[in-house]
Amino acid sequence: MSDLNTTFEEAVKNSTSISERPDNATLLKIYGLYKQATDGDNETKKPSFTDMVARAKWDAWAKLEGTSSDEAKQLYIDLIASLR
Repeated sequence: MSDLNTTFEEAVKNSTSISERPDNATLLKIYGLYKQATDGDNETKKPSFTDMVARAKWDAWAKLEGTSSDEAKQLYIDLIASLR
């Protein structure tokens, strides 16, 4: 496993022990970066506008379209580190 993957996995584990709960915008950014890093571009159907939570998550992930997995992992690592 590469250093980036190892560091990413550590950041994922550390994300559950952030001392203070991040605001919703930051949580959505964490979600989007994680999905982009692990699943790549969002190719799922856009949720209905009545499901606001699913729609916000979908939008956060879709904004990262074209971002490489490695870049998304590094951005995720940096974001989690800044919250600790």
